[in-house]
Amino acid sequence: MSTPSPAPSLDFLAVLSESKRIINAHSRHFLALSVIFLLPLSFSFIVYPTLQQLLTNSVTKDPQIFLRVTFQDHPFISTKTLLLNLAYFIFVLIFSLCAVGTISCSVFHGFYGRPVKLISAIKSILNSFFPLLITIVVSQIIILLIIVIFGLLLFSVIRGIEFLGFQFQYSSPYFIGFFVVLLLALLIVLVYLQVNWTLVSVIVVVESNWGLKPLRRSTSLIKGMRGVAFSLLLFFGFLAGILMCGSSISVVGSDVIGDGWKSWAFVLQIVVTSTFLVLLMLYNAAANTVLYMYCKASNGELAMEIAEDFAREYASLPFDDGKVPHVVSVVHHI
Repeated sequence: MSTPSPAPSLDFLAVLSESKRIINAHSRHFLALSVIFLLPLSFSFIVYPTLQQLLTNSVTKDPQIFLRVTFQDHPFISTKTLLLNLAYFIFVLIFSLCAVGTISCSVFHGFYGRPVKLISAIKSILNSFFPLLITIVVSQIIILLIIVIFGLLLFSVIRGIEFLGFQFQYSSPYFIGFFVVLLLALLIVLVYLQVNWTLVSVIVVVESNWGLKPLRRSTSLIKGMRGVAFSLLLFFGFLAGILMCGSSISVVGSDVIGDGWKSWAFVLQIVVTSTFLVLLMLYNAAANTVLYMYCKASNGELAMEIAEDFAREYASLPFDDGKVPHVVSVVHHI
């Protein structure tokens, strides 16, 4: 009698492997979602710095605009620039929420082996868009309050030193050291919150919760898997940062005002960078959903859901009632 193989460990590589399996099993579906929602996002991330540079240069090269903003004591920010920034923010917000909602819903159903349909995924936006928006606003308010608290702490220290009669200098190495320590502490707190809130978007989409409840639910559910969540955050953040920094450096170093857009190398660089950024965003959203499922499994919730699905789909036999409990194993078919 052969012994059963041990269950795979729920680690960083397991999350990426399962994400890849689900995406490959429904490749056309996720390709369609990527083209509809992620490609415009990634393209805007790459092209927007170029548009800003074009607009800035056009403002500074126009003497009338230069004199107008100078005599009005405004920094060199025109109304056109403000409207462009606002439109870009709204564009990114809408497409990001739609992408997260549809991909999380699709990966969730794909994990269970359920049918994954494009129309159903797009329809899910109606149920997830505003809950996601409200939850993001709540999380940003919490982050803003934390930043304000750290700012007030810094302000209190400065005023306390002045109140005691000591001469205070911003260039003092003691103040610089204290400021650096305070900044590092703030960064650690923000990263810790980000790790705890890794599952928030998935919880909003799958469990139909919003506001503070998904934040508390994610913090509770991710216990024991924070290391995996932190690894995912570093992995995708590092790769996306390299792509964005490389693209920004190439844009700044190229003559986009002149013949930059006519250069095949410049256009090819935008296309390649956008494509890789689409893949990163797709796998990031899929990995967060898979991590959510693994966290539920580690907390014993996944087995109960699978048992409920079986109970709804299959009638129990008379000799099964009150007898030996069933052990359900999920086998993925590729």
